[in-house]
Amino acid sequence: MPAFFDINTIFFTLWGYPMSYLEFFGVVIGGVAVWLSAQANVWSWPVGAVSVALFFFLFYQIQLYPDMGLQVFFFVTNIQGWWRWTHPKPGEENRQDELRVTRMPPRQALTWVLLGLLGTLALGTFAQNLHTLLPVVFSQPSAFPYIDSFTTVMSVVATYMMVQKRVECWYVWLVVDIILTYVYFAKGVKLVAAEYVIFCGIAVQGAYLWTKEYRQYQ
Repeated sequence: MPAFFDINTIFFTLWGYPMSYLEFFGVVIGGVAVWLSAQANVWSWPVGAVSVALFFFLFYQIQLYPDMGLQVFFFVTNIQGWWRWTHPKPGEENRQDELRVTRMPPRQALTWVLLGLLGTLALGTFAQNLHTLLPVVFSQPSAFPYIDSFTTVMSVVATYMMVQKRVECWYVWLVVDIILTYVYFAKGVKLVAAEYVIFCGIAVQGAYLWTKEYRQYQ
């Protein structure tokens, strides 16, 4: 593995915490991408694609395997989201000729949440046994298999909503960000954890700004 992608290759030390190149640049680029998302800026998608590529290598090395797999999904959906926002169907455009913000019908939102809980149970069971199924690839047991699986599955749900530019995506992201703040502090990637504290605030801001834009078209 190239030194840049190794979490033991230290960029600098801050208050006694060794900061790897991988964690630092993944966090900074990811933070920019999320901030752009809250502004409904289409450039959030390509910037986000760079960030998730870096986090793929980070999560593998700290045994957050569901999160690692999630980065592959994120990379694909960053491309999809970029296309969807810039190529709205007739009648879906905002004043910038991009996909406008909408709300999801309550029943549809509830269905996605229930599917997310079922997906958590299935993925958590798989993640818990991954090191015995593929010991050559995954030498250590998955850390927090069910908690990590919940945030993984609900991140998929939130991303689907975000690609469609639904206000509700930010409510799901807020729950996910709160839980991941704890997980990353517990795993010792403190800058990532601190970033997720900021993400909680951005999720609140995103919900406010997207709701404001949604009301302009009502």
